[in-house]
Amino acid sequence: MITISLCMIVKDEEAVLARCLDSVKEAVDEIIIVDTGSTDNTKEIAKKYTSKVYDFKWIDDFSAARNEAYSKASMDYQMWLDADDVIPPEELTKLIALKNELDPGVNMVSMKYHTAFDDQGHPLLTSTRGRLTRRKLGIKWEDPIHEYMPIPPGNIYADIYIHHKKNPKEGDGNRNLNIYTNLEASLKPMNARQTYYFARELKDHGMWAKSAWYFEKFLDSGQGWLEDNIASCLALSIAYNTLGAEEKIVPVLIRSFNYDAPRAEICCELGYYYKRKEDYRTAFHWFHTALNLERPDSKGFVLPDYLDYIPNIECCVCRYKLGDIEGAKMYNERAALARPNSPGVEHNRKFFAEL
Repeated sequence: MITISLCMIVKDEEAVLARCLDSVKEAVDEIIIVDTGSTDNTKEIAKKYTSKVYDFKWIDDFSAARNEAYSKASMDYQMWLDADDVIPPEELTKLIALKNELDPGVNMVSMKYHTAFDDQGHPLLTSTRGRLTRRKLGIKWEDPIHEYMPIPPGNIYADIYIHHKKNPKEGDGNRNLNIYTNLEASLKPMNARQTYYFARELKDHGMWAKSAWYFEKFLDSGQGWLEDNIASCLALSIAYNTLGAEEKIVPVLIRSFNYDAPRAEICCELGYYYKRKEDYRTAFHWFHTALNLERPDSKGFVLPDYLDYIPNIECCVCRYKLGDIEGAKMYNERAALARPNSPGVEHNRKFFAEL
């Protein structure tokens, strides 16, 4: 059986740190906490779980902090969590089983990561991250923000889901944007990955024109990862719609087909485009196409609602607009299978009942 060092970086996480450590402590053999400047009780809470609590001066570089935590590890494998991550009991059971069975020659284990949820706990965004690494391989974190570890030979994918439950007291929402803005001001060239994540930060802060410029720069570089290319096409379509550049929407969505087979979220955005133009027949075509696509075995970000709930609820609207009441009801009930407690489904049921 392998041994695991849990390596974490924290700052002002008193609201969530114990929840995180309680959820994982049975699976790990060592807990290492690197604090980057807490002013609350984070370190006191950490010391209830481990004596290995260290200070590290924050230098606007997440990789530097994570590499510091990894340098303190002494077990066979290193594992990372953020303080607002949780491993649900059923996933902890799978992690312990993996620990007992893992071939010690495996260099990395990647796991699924639910990073956003709705009010009912339904996952809205899922990605895949390298989570467990063989210590003697000496893998280093890279990039100052949206940091990552290069995937080595000998990586395997485990059916284990980590849940990211955002800290309600999370600090400066502009931190990531400020780091990228400082990098931009330094005139140091950004690589393709940094360009992509800077564009995302700009989009998330409503800076649509500048975000679009950076997404376009990223795509035109030809150096992006397939999944990031497709996500950029999707983001650009939304930016163009917000900016009133409608003539650019369809071309950039179709551009995504150059990178891989059509994705459900792309087809739905095409559906939304034609729905806004009240071309419900064409809109229905694209929403219906989304429903019939093979589910991607994606290692990038996955938006589960685009695979079933969204296209079904939009097919319901389109069929109603086309005069097909029974078809509209059918798609609404299909949406209910994906999201039983959806307010949209209940609204439609009431609407149809009153017709």
